[in-house]
Amino acid sequence: MSLNVSPDLLDLAERGEVTDAEFVACVRESLPYAWEVVSSVMTDLRADGADFADHEVPPPSEVERGQLLRALASDAIRGGLERHFGAKLAFQNCHRVAAFDFSAVGGERYQRFVSPRGQLLNQSPELRNC
Repeated sequence: MSLNVSPDLLDLAERGEVTDAEFVACVRESLPYAWEVVSSVMTDLRADGADFADHEVPPPSEVERGQLLRALASDAIRGGLERHFGAKLAFQNCHRVAAFDFSAVGGERYQRFVSPRGQLLNQSPELRNC
C-alpha cells in the first residue's frame, strides 16, 4: 500500500474531493523518506535561485527506495507534490530526483534529463538492480 489513509481522510474522499493540503499531509506522513528527498531538492532549487536542482544519493535501504518509487511513480502523488512545492519533478534510476522551475520545463536541461539518452548516460553497474 502506498499511503496510510486515516479513516477520516478516507471518509472525506468517499464523500467528494479532498484538498491538496489534506492529500499532501497524507503523503508526508506515509512516505517520510520520499517527502524528505523531495523537500530537500525543492529547497535547493529555491535557495540557489536556479531553474534546476537534483538529489543523487541512493536511499539507505529498500524500504526508502520503495517510498521514493511509490511517490514519484504515482501521477496523483507526484502532481500533488509539484503543486505543493510549485516546481516540476523528474526522476531517474530509482533514486535520482530533480526539481525544475516550471519555466525551465521544455528547456535544454530539462529535455536532457528526461531524454532516453540522459537515462542511458546516467546508468552504472551499481544501479542495475535498483
